[in-house]
Amino acid sequence: MKIIKREKKVFTFSKTHKPVEFVKSGELVVFETSDCFNDILTSEEKLNSKELNDFQNPATGPLFIENARIGDILKIEIIDIKVNDKGVMTVDTRDPILGNKFEKNGYKSIPIEDNYAIFNEKIRLPIRPMIGVVGVAPAEEEITTVFPGEHGGNMDCKEIVKGSILYLHVNVEGGLLAMGDLHAVMGDGETGGCGLEINGEVTVRVNVIKDKIFPTPMVVSGKKIMVIASAKTMEEASKESVSSMHQFLVDRVGMDKYEAAYLLSLVGDLKICQIVNPLMTVRMEMPITIIEKHSAL
Repeated sequence: MKIIKREKKVFTFSKTHKPVEFVKSGELVVFETSDCFNDILTSEEKLNSKELNDFQNPATGPLFIENARIGDILKIEIIDIKVNDKGVMTVDTRDPILGNKFEKNGYKSIPIEDNYAIFNEKIRLPIRPMIGVVGVAPAEEEITTVFPGEHGGNMDCKEIVKGSILYLHVNVEGGLLAMGDLHAVMGDGETGGCGLEINGEVTVRVNVIKDKIFPTPMVVSGKKIMVIASAKTMEEASKESVSSMHQFLVDRVGMDKYEAAYLLSLVGDLKICQIVNPLMTVRMEMPITIIEKHSAL
């Protein structure tokens, strides 16, 4: 099994990055990851350091998947996520949601014991490690790891957890997959500005899917399938995710377009992934049983 060390990191998704490792379709690979602060934020004194501001949201990689060609789809199975025994959080005066409520930036260190985040002496939160940043190289200009988009990136979808499957389109030969920004626990919306940011390692199996077309980023997690969309506004992202799921039901599941719309209103759930990145990210969820009956994946 290949292991990519956390020292092998990028701060953009780009077709110009040289691969740091190569795997065949179906192989297991481990990504060791730094936290979103590049493991720099170890104390309150580091909050306003130039080093911290210059190196945020590193992604480990990129990984070249052999036989992955433009137009293919990567099926990324999240086999396991392991996190460190301590994470950190901040509040930032520049935060678009809550920033104006604070006189200065805040810092909090949170230990993890027996799969619980010890928030304080009264509150213990069960952890549910997830991947904040995971993506492939875009076809054109590079995209910073701070941004989400069609390539994946900083989606901050809390359903990308152990046991879930992420689907991404291949835009360049080999895909050039990279990931990082783990959270030990995070609520939908990431409304305070960050999750419990932590380093760790992710074990994945990457398969190349050929001759299939469906909307990506797409996630299968638990009993749900979801289409993720990112845009400048929540309204735009919401419309895109709903439209993409509707098109999937029509094109891949084979439903009548009217029936698909009715079904979306009955069992489709529109949820917010995050509202604090440069682009807003939402997901449209559906019960996976509906898709499985039609062998659409």
